[in-house]
Amino acid sequence: MANFMLAYHKSENSKPPESPEAGAEHMNKWNAWVEGLGEIMVNPGTPLGMSRTVSSDGVADDGGANPLMGFSVVEADSMEAALEIAKSCPFLEMGTIEVAEMKQM
Repeated sequence: MANFMLAYHKSENSKPPESPEAGAEHMNKWNAWVEGLGEIMVNPGTPLGMSRTVSSDGVADDGGANPLMGFSVVEADSMEAALEIAKSCPFLEMGTIEVAEMKQM
């Protein structure tokens, strides 16, 4: 089994929940998803604030081309299995998920 990072990105169609009740409903879906994964959820991660991008040209304050909103780490047998986990994530209602295997150094 390998660890895979699920990186949550804001998309052009991303919008926050329209009300506190909608936000609570989304959190209930998120919590149920995390609990349903059981032990394969290595780290449910954390939401992130707006990032700043550092390059040799300086610092950009706009979050970059593909703003990162948060991450999780799951354990899976293969990339295909990790993709299936990502496909079941309620974050897809708000944005996109990038999946990458975490390699050992």
